[in-house]
Amino acid sequence: MNKLLLIKNSLQKLEKWISRNGWAGFDPYDVKEKKLILRLTELGNRYRIFEILREAIFELLLIFPKICRRLLRVEKRIIPKAMALFSTSYLMLYNKTKDEEYLIRSKECIEWLDKNAVSFKDGIGWGYPFNWQSVSLIPADTPNGIVTTACGEAYWNWYKHTGDKYYLETCIKICNFLSNLPKDEISNSQLCFSYTPLFINHVHNLNLFVAEFLIKVGKEVKNDYWISLGNKAVNYTINNQYKDGSFDYDGPPEKLRNFRDNYHTGYILRMLFSIWKLTKNKEVLNSLNKCYFHYIENFFENKRIPKLQPDKKYRIDIHSCSESIISLLSLKDLYPEGEEIALNIAEWTINNLQSEKGYFYHGIFKSRFGFTFKSRIPYIRWAEAWMFVALTNLSKVKDD
Repeated sequence: MNKLLLIKNSLQKLEKWISRNGWAGFDPYDVKEKKLILRLTELGNRYRIFEILREAIFELLLIFPKICRRLLRVEKRIIPKAMALFSTSYLMLYNKTKDEEYLIRSKECIEWLDKNAVSFKDGIGWGYPFNWQSVSLIPADTPNGIVTTACGEAYWNWYKHTGDKYYLETCIKICNFLSNLPKDEISNSQLCFSYTPLFINHVHNLNLFVAEFLIKVGKEVKNDYWISLGNKAVNYTINNQYKDGSFDYDGPPEKLRNFRDNYHTGYILRMLFSIWKLTKNKEVLNSLNKCYFHYIENFFENKRIPKLQPDKKYRIDIHSCSESIISLLSLKDLYPEGEEIALNIAEWTINNLQSEKGYFYHGIFKSRFGFTFKSRIPYIRWAEAWMFVALTNLSKVKDD
């Protein structure tokens, strides 16, 4: 089948599945909020024997995701980040087709976000609807920078689409939240934003998501303070890039894990590209170039199968598939060869990870016992929302 026709059919099947399913669904992290799993995670961080037990339990959660959720009574939930991604995709589909139904669905997602925003100081944000373990336990619905910037992008798109100041005012409230996140002031020219309001940490992709949104909205409303904060955050991240062009997930002074993975690298690429367009900073472009060529050469098998890490093919995660498509398409004006690679990835992903029912599987995993298996559960945020964005972007690009 022609690639473009395959993509068109895939997008239609996924959209129909979303319409039938509704907005609620499972998430890779929902099951980990159960008290037993949280306690095991905590003990595993402290004791080797519990770390082994924890990893064995996590393996069972991957191999039997649906059964484990039934046994642990995990309920489907509406996830703010998924709603933001759906809103963005449906608005793109409306702009392409002028089908009013897509506009209605996009607006429905925005209205849900309106009603479920969390106030924080002078701003608003969104989080995950489940407890999750990081440095410490993060309670459900605690707003964080990653989810909030995704929601912010949905409002920004509606502002650009309508010119309605309501959406810009919401973006301003979001920037109030983001600018008040805990910050590590590294120097007069560098800082790093933290993931949540609860503690300071250093994560490069989060830092750039916050920086990009502050710079973008700051330029729109002429807020020099937000622009300055964003540029300092950018300086921190690009000054901690490895010589080969890659970025660790964490930044100093965190203990670096040498964890460089596909989809977080994709996030960084997209943010660096957007920041470069906003600022025309040559240092950002230089960093982007180095990161891009490292990404292309190390994170794909035969320029069509996304690998998790440069030295690890598995897991082949649906999130890596979707993000690599989105990233390569976002950067195609600078790196036009990326569009063909994105098409190849989409073709492989549809043929190997899309159910006949229309949804996408979690991915292909390699067990600690040596066998590979597909995790066939539909994750509403992790898989369906992100693949909806990817396929919608791909469909739009080919019509330009």
